[in-house]
Amino acid sequence: MSDAAPASRLPDLIAMAAEGSSENRRKLLRELTESFFGNPTRTAAEDSLYDAVLVSLTVDMETAVRAELAARFADVADAPVSLIRRLANDEASVAGAVLRASPVLTDEDLLSVVRTHGQEHLRAVSIRPTVSEAVSDVIVERGDDVTLGTLLRNDGAQLSRAASEAAVERAKVNPTLHQDAVERSALPADLLNDMYFVVEARLRQQILEQNAQMDPALLETALAAGRVRVATGDGALPADYNESLAYVEELKAAGQLTPQVLARFLRSGGQTSFLIALSQLADIDFHTANQIVERRDLDALAVVCRSADLDRALFLTYAVVLLNDDGDAMGKAHAYARMYAELTTEATQRTLRFWRMRRTAQAA
Repeated sequence: MSDAAPASRLPDLIAMAAEGSSENRRKLLRELTESFFGNPTRTAAEDSLYDAVLVSLTVDMETAVRAELAARFADVADAPVSLIRRLANDEASVAGAVLRASPVLTDEDLLSVVRTHGQEHLRAVSIRPTVSEAVSDVIVERGDDVTLGTLLRNDGAQLSRAASEAAVERAKVNPTLHQDAVERSALPADLLNDMYFVVEARLRQQILEQNAQMDPALLETALAAGRVRVATGDGALPADYNESLAYVEELKAAGQLTPQVLARFLRSGGQTSFLIALSQLADIDFHTANQIVERRDLDALAVVCRSADLDRALFLTYAVVLLNDDGDAMGKAHAYARMYAELTTEATQRTLRFWRMRRTAQAA
């Protein structure tokens, strides 16, 4: 059959679609499918007609026929979009083929499927050549352990940091997921090492071998991520710590991290950014800075500010903001400002040396 023949048959095939006989409609569905594949020079209008008629014909078709159609169109790059979406939302025996392979499905299509369908649909999506973080996040949240294992085994599936952490927490308490988690090449190294204490000897050896081969810079990054995660999990660091740290580091690199910016952080409610900046300014640990602010310890705040040689007006600004819900905030702040003027830089810096010992000990 020439390229032109299938195209010329399209109007006749569309007319036949109105016939009520299920047998005729079944034959028509197959003939229309052959017409589609036999006409590589289809116009956009013809593609639209193929799409509409194929969708219409599948409505009352048996499951086996729909599954056959799904298998035929599953990996076709220019497959009719509406047809593929309909098949993707069909029962699992039909949907599986297109969910596993169809390049026509967008992230929005896949998100709709994994949010509303069952485990067989989720597993089919989990073995696609690539799975985005957004889709993986939903699969980790909704998938059972079999589905999660399927996703973990797929190196083409991208997992966000949060999804990776959630997956590892589940894997820790489910031995059937141990190997899938440990052997996932993209698993962050700190999460991989979290698995060490719960897996069998063979998998422990794999973890040790991966650690031995790890680039030193990557190892340090992983250790830092692990420390932040553990501290955050213990409630020691606020949830916005990482975001605030990145912002403060950006300002610091640009030479814009000034005492005035710290005051702005306080006034705008950016307490985490203020604490990070204050700890960097005084070279103390975050927790010491946090303790000072939480307790409204203006004596300690004065020591920090004086050691950094900040002028009294800035200290007074910090103090007033910290005491903002105190009935006599201004009066108390001015009293501390007078005390601030009497502090010497040398004395405050000696005091800070003891506080920095705490930071060094904690880092060790």
